[in-house]
Amino acid sequence: MRIQKALLLLAVVFVTSTVFAQEIPSGIILPVRLNSTLSSQKTKPGQPISARVAQDVPLADGMKIRAGTRLTGHVVNVQPGSQGNPPRISFVFDQVRPSKQVLPIKTDLRALASFTEVESAQLPLRSMGEGDSWDARTTSQVGGDVVYWGGGPVVGAMGIVGRPVTGTDSDVLGMVNANAEGHCRGEIDGHRGPQALWVFSSDACGVYGLDDVTISHAGRTEPVGLIELSSKSEKVKVPSGSGMLLRVIGDPQLQSH
Repeated sequence: MRIQKALLLLAVVFVTSTVFAQEIPSGIILPVRLNSTLSSQKTKPGQPISARVAQDVPLADGMKIRAGTRLTGHVVNVQPGSQGNPPRISFVFDQVRPSKQVLPIKTDLRALASFTEVESAQLPLRSMGEGDSWDARTTSQVGGDVVYWGGGPVVGAMGIVGRPVTGTDSDVLGMVNANAEGHCRGEIDGHRGPQALWVFSSDACGVYGLDDVTISHAGRTEPVGLIELSSKSEKVKVPSGSGMLLRVIGDPQLQSH
């Protein structure tokens, strides 16, 4: 009888966890690192793309999307640069793949940072000498927030906006703040609480470290979920290892693998 009760309890826990995992709430921020290069000269429409979640993403009731979880999508359209027409590349991320599940999603793009910007955000602001502790270093996020590791806060233009995650080299939890200049929103759909921002500032918005690249359509408006990048130069190029701050839109349901 005790064994049967234990098995029943395990079943209830499993079902509850599975039901919760059937959706990712709208408003959740997904910090990701691109797995392959996007190029308006070499990338083809229909080509699959993927990225990895860069930091554990907290959800409700202690649930998480684990760092390393893969996001997949595809290139929708590529327009090489021509006279009078800037080069463009559009794409979507439409699936999160934790374990053997496939969670369909729609996302918009809040911020994009080059590989160099991502790496720089993880380095101390000043040279470290003998006796200096790596765990107590100070770093600057993509967008300007300052992170005081070793128990300190994350500080932005308006004061304390978050905290670093103990035991990590780059993970930060913070509030998502609006950026009027870049036309980025703050918290949406009633979502409250610290979010996984990784190397990005609380108000990070737009493109960092990629000369001439512009977010010409973030995916917030129709067509929802479609992200388009353009460039003032001869090509759009976003190298592998670049960072993206995506936001989940809508209320997708679980599909089979």
